[in-house]
Amino acid sequence: MGQFANFISGARVDPNSAPPYLLKIRSSKLFILSTICIAVFTDIFLYGAIVPVIPFAIQSRAGVEQSSVQSYVSILLACYGAALLVLSPVVGWYADRSSSRRFPLLIGLLALASATVMLCLARTVALLIVGRLLQGFSAAIVWVVGMALLVDTVGEKEIGETLGWVSISMSVGILLAPLLGGVVYNKAGYYAVYYMAFGLIGLDIILRLTLIEKKIARQWLDDEADTENMSDPEQGCQDSQNTEDEKPNVVEPSDGNTHESIPEPAASPTTIPKIRSKWPPVLTLLKSRRLLTALWGCIVQGSQMTAFDSVIPLYVQRTFHWNSIGAGLIFLAVFIPGFAAPLVGWATDKYGPRWPTVIGFTMAIPFWVLLRFVTYDSLGQKVLLCALLALIGVALCLTNPPLMAEITYVVEAKERQEPGRFGANGAYAQAYGLFITAFAAGTLIGPVWSGYVEQAAGWGTMSWSLGLFSISGAIPCFIWTGGLITQNNAKSAEERAAGRPQPVIPGAESNVV
Repeated sequence: MGQFANFISGARVDPNSAPPYLLKIRSSKLFILSTICIAVFTDIFLYGAIVPVIPFAIQSRAGVEQSSVQSYVSILLACYGAALLVLSPVVGWYADRSSSRRFPLLIGLLALASATVMLCLARTVALLIVGRLLQGFSAAIVWVVGMALLVDTVGEKEIGETLGWVSISMSVGILLAPLLGGVVYNKAGYYAVYYMAFGLIGLDIILRLTLIEKKIARQWLDDEADTENMSDPEQGCQDSQNTEDEKPNVVEPSDGNTHESIPEPAASPTTIPKIRSKWPPVLTLLKSRRLLTALWGCIVQGSQMTAFDSVIPLYVQRTFHWNSIGAGLIFLAVFIPGFAAPLVGWATDKYGPRWPTVIGFTMAIPFWVLLRFVTYDSLGQKVLLCALLALIGVALCLTNPPLMAEITYVVEAKERQEPGRFGANGAYAQAYGLFITAFAAGTLIGPVWSGYVEQAAGWGTMSWSLGLFSISGAIPCFIWTGGLITQNNAKSAEERAAGRPQPVIPGAESNVV
């Protein structure tokens, strides 16, 4: 059991223990990023694969009447968001106090496997609801712990581009899940959809067990570096010289005396005594208007991303007489633009998150409103629907990576103001717990909003109401994302690219962060 506990946590058994096999590869940025991307893809795939299947299967397996299908579809989709909403802050709190990021990832994998088995075998609405709740619990772990692990691995300078790749895996999952779910269900039946899911879970198990965190790998990599320095005296001297070069700069006195140097006021956080905030990290973060703006943007973006899930399959079936294959294929238009996410993330790292976010929310407004004109069955109407969905997909792609990266930027800005305020482990997991909570609120609001408004007031009212909702995301993001627009930002785009901290203006915290 001791060996098993060491394997799960990654802790070193004893000082003389050999390093794990392929340590450098398993702890590399590429491998960790790939593992998290596969985990996100698996989670999203299992969420979305049943989207085109549920409307057709819920009647035959759970005995739901045709008149109640729309309501139950919305409820099942909302259960996933509800579990995310409740559990993400708890997962974030635990992850920042855990010695290992991998251990909670393995717990999430167990929950995901259990949820998939339950959904596969369920023949009642109650069991389907429990399965969706378990899926939401697993997603909370994957997103919260996965995002925190990526920040631990790549740091702030590259986080926007890195999260862009995560956005691609999410987009591919949302893209392929309804498509393959609809096609496989139509051609091979209900259980075949879940055979794909179990295959992905198997791959996910292998990768999560193989992954080694950077901080765990350093137990052996630091020893290797020390051994190399001892065997190469010249390299050791060079390291000493580098250490000297990293000392704070000094300036000469103005009177020309050179025998004494006066230390220059240092911007380095190492010269500032570490202060532990009396407030819990979550409350400290929630006091930031900048973070609250990012969270509200996530709610709006998540609502719009998932609003289609409960209405598109039934609407195209009713309007264009499409089967489950067509209901799955139509999602291609929305999520293909998501492949540009790394480019958007790169632009966020270089120029800041404000303008991509504002442009995305503003751009989405007219296209949501124009969906009201898709009302009857014709080739032109089908082309119009695909075009509008694709343009909405572009707008969503512009908002997702900047909002995700903004969470990291806010935590870094808070740390620069008071180094050590979040303790030794930081607050990244708790910050991303809040992010996932906000996104979960969106996944809860979106399907319910679109499903019930479409049922009560029609397709046109549903579309323009979601367009107006986009305005509520654009305005606060214009004012606060990246820092209050009328003040100096906590970190300029140039400094973000160079990785240099900007001096904090006393008294400006409430305005900037």
